[in-house]
Amino acid sequence: MDGIRFAFGTLTVLPVRVSRWDREAARAGMLWAPLAGLVVGLCAAALGGVLSLLGAGALLAAVASVAVPAVLTRGLHLDGLADTADGLGSGKPAEAALSVMKRSDIGPFGVVTLLLVLLAQVAVLSRLYGDGWAQGAIGAAVAGVVGRLAMTGAACAGVPAARPEGLGAAVAGTVPRAAAYGAGALCLAVCAGAGAGGGPWAVLRLLVAVLAGLVAAAALLRRCVRRLGGVTGDVFGALEETAATAALVVLALGR
Repeated sequence: MDGIRFAFGTLTVLPVRVSRWDREAARAGMLWAPLAGLVVGLCAAALGGVLSLLGAGALLAAVASVAVPAVLTRGLHLDGLADTADGLGSGKPAEAALSVMKRSDIGPFGVVTLLLVLLAQVAVLSRLYGDGWAQGAIGAAVAGVVGRLAMTGAACAGVPAARPEGLGAAVAGTVPRAAAYGAGALCLAVCAGAGAGGGPWAVLRLLVAVLAGLVAAAALLRRCVRRLGGVTGDVFGALEETAATAALVVLALGR
């Protein structure tokens, strides 16, 4: 339960009291991160699906499904995405880039990245809701799971923290790789099950989407470790948004 509290207390605004902040709780919390993503994704799917069923249109349903995760996280992951884009795009050494990321304002790299990612998410979900409320709802839920699973991977042993303080330092290197692979396999099974009603092609599409999201996040993680020296809380947010967006884009292909 300490791990579940940690996951929901740090990754959502749901009223959960985090009673432990030690490495053991952090390890369990990052393993439970996909569950927090599933809950957020289901909330997004519920609102988007209801709007779609009520005839509000695919575009409005998509906007709602993108807005719900932002609200349930206070925009934490989106802020991390913008800050990480500013840091990586600054062209400065690691320490200076980390200082750029800690600033409260958002620079041009962050603004452009944030805008493009949100537009991509809305565009894809609009396409999915256009095929039916269930398709859009599944996309929103899967994106939530994949995004947080990328966080689990980024907390694996061997991934250093870029700073000695903050959420990144608290969770960096806490998750054994075997446990992360187990969480990944479970998430793959859950996401595949979500598409079982649509036949083998739907299941395959979801599996490829999950893997694509994880590959995109892994590429960004590698870049951040090389460029910044490790992960920070902002990097975790950027990884979540990157994985979720990449997974959604794959879901829209070949429809």
